[in-house]
Amino acid sequence: MNQPVVIKAKAPKASESTLYKILIIIGLCHLLNDAIQAVVPAMFPILEETMGLSFTQLGIIAFSLNMVSSVMQPVVGMVTDKKPMPYALPIGLTFTLFGILGLGFAPNFAMIVLSVLFIGLGSAVFHPEGSRVAFMAAGGRRGLAQSIYQVGGNTGQALAPVITALILVPLGQIGASWFTIVAAVAVILLVYIANWYKQRLITPPKVARKKSMSGVGKEGLSKEVKKALSLILLLIFARTWYSSGITNFYTFFAIKEYALSIKESQVFLFAFLLSGAVGTFFGGPLADRFGKKNIISFSMLATVPFSILIPYVPPTLAFIFLILTGFILMTSFSVTVVYAQELVPGKIGTMSGLTVGLAFGMGAIGSVGLGYIADLIGLQSMITWLGVLPLLGLIAFVLPTDQKVWEWNNKK
Repeated sequence: MNQPVVIKAKAPKASESTLYKILIIIGLCHLLNDAIQAVVPAMFPILEETMGLSFTQLGIIAFSLNMVSSVMQPVVGMVTDKKPMPYALPIGLTFTLFGILGLGFAPNFAMIVLSVLFIGLGSAVFHPEGSRVAFMAAGGRRGLAQSIYQVGGNTGQALAPVITALILVPLGQIGASWFTIVAAVAVILLVYIANWYKQRLITPPKVARKKSMSGVGKEGLSKEVKKALSLILLLIFARTWYSSGITNFYTFFAIKEYALSIKESQVFLFAFLLSGAVGTFFGGPLADRFGKKNIISFSMLATVPFSILIPYVPPTLAFIFLILTGFILMTSFSVTVVYAQELVPGKIGTMSGLTVGLAFGMGAIGSVGLGYIADLIGLQSMITWLGVLPLLGLIAFVLPTDQKVWEWNNKK
């Protein structure tokens, strides 16, 4: 029979230590990968000024980057769930290297789009396999392991304002080409990870395989699991549209409303993204202690008062609210990944690709949609309505509890 092969770390006993060295390296690679991706939205003020691009065109660039990644991530995850490909990790970053090199020298809008497609493809390969490496190195601390891995990516995204202020503003578009060095470092580190990954692969015995595939029988996913996955994806939709709106367009709002320079506006964005990275790190351990459903619910609803008020308050208060919003909202980032992985055990790559990939995809659609809305009704109105999106977090209350998910996975 041509059954999918479930890949696990060698004999992951409860007493086995978490492999922090591997987690730190893959987290660092995630940082480098996402820092390169962060160059794209970080260049938006530069591209608007030098090429005269509209908000809609900027949204199309973000769409091109994120949609390729979102569409390909679940595909990569499904393929590598069946047949592991350790060296896909450095190969994927090589695509990213060529993309960032092209971005630095792109002479027009079309070439910019082509370059970001390469960056998106590299990201699509990296993310599901990177998540699998974190799972393999987790030992008995899955929430913490996923947080270490994810916080690397969120920290890389948080570097976008710093990249803009220190590199892109003084050097302009060509400054992006310097990130080929970053990509090269990531490729070297991922060759090491790939060698470790290859050595750790085993084929589980039939009994273990049957147990690990308990959520995916001959009839496919159960109705309960499908419903839970749909709710998780809707929550990711709300979270990502809000984050996309702030990441891609809030700097323009701050420049217009508070009369800030490009460099000054990047400080606001950096505060939001950095606090989000910190929130991502704490989300996993908090979920291990208080439950994944509880943290997911809290992260969405506790954001609402701040997200609604941000467009109306003075700059100092807006800065504080952005920090609180970023931290609270992103506590659920790694938690939703682990929740989905536990809903469908044995499909680590597929669930990672679906949840993280969907985040990129929703960000892509959101970038185009929100850019169009900003052109249509005005930037201030768009940012104002953006604040109500976290209210969709109310649906988190109907998610199955952690105990219920455990019971589904342990049915005889």
